[in-house]
Formats: sequence, structure tokens, C-alpha cells
Amino acid sequence: MIEFMLDTANISAISRLIDTYPIAGVTSNPSILKNEGKIDFFPHMKKIREIIGIERSLHIQVIASDFEGIVKDAETILREIDDRVYIKIPSTAEGLKAMGHLKSRGVRITATSIYTQFQGLMAVARGVDYLALYYNRMENMDIDAEHTIKFLRHVIDRDKLSSKILAASFQNIRQTADALIAGAHSITAVPKVIDDAFGLSIFQKAVEGFHNDWVTIHGDVTLFDLMTEKKKDF
Repeated sequence: MIEFMLDTANISAISRLIDTYPIAGVTSNPSILKNEGKIDFFPHMKKIREIIGIERSLHIQVIASDFEGIVKDAETILREIDDRVYIKIPSTAEGLKAMGHLKSRGVRITATSIYTQFQGLMAVARGVDYLALYYNRMENMDIDAEHTIKFLRHVIDRDKLSSKILAASFQNIRQTADALIAGAHSITAVPKVIDDAFGLSIFQKAVEGFHNDWVTIHGDVTLFDLMTEKKKDF
């Protein structure tokens, strides 16, 4: 089943979109957090968990870059927020080492900053839960993002592995569709990309046209209003 996630730490955007769309989780990273200014980190992330509930996934990235620091950051996140958080770890040599250590302890892991097939294969071999590929950044670096997704999905399906491909870093809605067609299990996008998908003028014109055609014949009433008036006549 396709999963749609929000790549943001904005409380108001999460509150608004979580009630509107079939959102499976929320992802964040230090760059996403920068957009919110100097927040009180742990209370802020706890608030996000409160909004999305325990049934949706919450992905929080470590700050440290060395093995010991990554493990300590992960332990702190799990202790201060909750033990169901997916720990986002960059797919570096130190990161892969930490992924193996933490997975052996049953920690949920999202391997992030993946640009190449080899990085993805290494993360899959560590048994991570999600592989976060940076779609738009890959394209900007002349790396074939679609081919990379197809390749990793082939390996995952062939070997019957549990890792899921989480495509990220999108600039437009077309890229999200291309990623999913290529084989991504999930996508995470900033609120603007999702809002743009339903804010196209052609959509608005179609909806306005339907409404105007109805009003021309029946007046500015809803079906509920129409039935209520009909019951009054009886």
C-alpha cells in the first residue's frame, strides 16, 4: 500500500493536512527544522506525535555523525519522545555501523541521504525499515533517480526483504508520481508540494463550473438544503 508522508515540522501545517489527506507519517531533518526557527526541540516533536497519534510513523534524524554519537542521539530520541520513533540516520560508513547496532536492538531505522544504488544496498543489508532517497537532489546531480528506485525495488522484491523505499526531496507533484511509478513504496513531501497538487486552477475551474451549473437551475442550495425544504412541504 502506498504511503504518503509530510516532510515538515510545522505544527499548523501538520494539523491541517493530517485531517485532510491519508497521511501515514511525518518526517523531518535538521534543514526542515531550520524553517521553524529555534524551537524547543523535544516538546516540539512530542507535540507532533500528539497530533499524528501513535498509529502514524514519526521519523526524527540524529545530529551526531560518528558511531557513538549517533547511538547516543538515537537513545535520547527514543527516551525523550517514545520508543516507536523511526531514527533517521545518514547512510555514511559511521551511519551504517550505527544502523546495524541499533537494528540488533530492535530500533526502527530510516536510512537517509541515499543517492546511489550501493548506499541503498548497504542499508538494505542492515535491515533498515525505510530507505530515504533524495529524488530531486539526485536528478540535479545527474543521477538517474528512477533507475535507482527500480533497481532497489527489484532487489527488495526478489529477496523478499522488508525494507521500504521512501522517496523524498521533491520540487513538484510530477516527481512524486514518477517516484511511485518507479517502485517507491512511500513518498514524503513538503506541504507546498501537496497543496499545489490540489490547487491547480484547472481543478478550481471545474469545481466552480459544476457549482454554477447547479445554481443556475436550483439556486444556491445544497442537496441537504433541498431535502430539508422538501420535508417542510410535507
